[in-house]
Amino acid sequence: MYLLITRTFPPELGGMQNLMWGLARSLAKLNLIKVFADYHENHEEFDSSVSFSIERVSGMKLIRKYRKSYLINDYLENNKNVECIIADHWKSLELIKTNKKKICLIHSKEINHPKSSGLNKKVLSVLNNVDHVVANSNYTKNLAIELGVDEKKIVVINPGIDPVIEVPKKYLDEAEEILKGKKNRLITVSRFDKRKNHEKIIMAVRNLKEIYPDIIYTCIGYGDEEEKLKKLVIELNLNNQVIFLKDIPSDLKNALLAKSNIFVMPSIIYKKSVEGFGIAYVEAAQYGIPSIGGKDGGASDAIIHEKTGLICDGNKLEDIYASIDTLFKENKHLEYGKEAKINSTNFLWDKIIEKYKRIL
Repeated sequence: MYLLITRTFPPELGGMQNLMWGLARSLAKLNLIKVFADYHENHEEFDSSVSFSIERVSGMKLIRKYRKSYLINDYLENNKNVECIIADHWKSLELIKTNKKKICLIHSKEINHPKSSGLNKKVLSVLNNVDHVVANSNYTKNLAIELGVDEKKIVVINPGIDPVIEVPKKYLDEAEEILKGKKNRLITVSRFDKRKNHEKIIMAVRNLKEIYPDIIYTCIGYGDEEEKLKKLVIELNLNNQVIFLKDIPSDLKNALLAKSNIFVMPSIIYKKSVEGFGIAYVEAAQYGIPSIGGKDGGASDAIIHEKTGLICDGNKLEDIYASIDTLFKENKHLEYGKEAKINSTNFLWDKIIEKYKRIL
């Protein structure tokens, strides 16, 4: 039996939630699994629909942490058939007392604390005492080594994706209505935060519309920067070029991806926040959409530069502008999009789980 410990799990939405859900389903094909997950309001219907056991732990954050670790330690004491524990975060293992095999996933942001700081010491006390540390990209692996994680314990396994589902025609038609027939189509699907760099993309659109009057930029998501970004759009007179959408059906999101030309998310490092991988690039690639990613972070694991997209310096407006222009010129995005779609198959869960099997 495998024990999966996670703070992020469906029906809650998000990238980490999707990762842990995909991992749980893939592991369940190999062995019996049990998941310990944080409480979510509408979990009952979701939990009853899966083929494995999910135990939810509720309570205030600090209380929940101790209560969850108590329940897990008690479960391990009374269930000797647990072969391995797999955790989404070093904090998920901090209070777990067992000699069972342990695997911990890392993603960049949660380990990015100054060397020798109190938090860095806590991270190392956990990660250097597990059997394997799974980094979501080569960037994350190198960051972990730099911060003191034992290199011999680290293996790079990118997050997986599910096979793409055909988008119903009614949503494709709705996407066309939203895009207003404009030809040069950019899209970002992500939280609105500083690291994702929407601000510079919008500024690049302001300059690009002089060359590409048919340009349109679709921003799908929500977050702290939303109002600030909307004000910037008004200031730059881009109301006809930039669209903000949130809380839309998954099918409509996929339809908008499929109907776009370029996925653009040239992420930067903001304080301690950094893009560890960027599964959104791969999800766009499934629809034949190339991506523009930032050089800071793990985007280069998801994007093959000058083949499935471009890696640029997200700190430089002119670099973002030039990258978008390059892909629009002579419809270069079509050539890169075909390669992106082919490359996306390397990230299917059936292939990714084979890498987990090697360390299990």
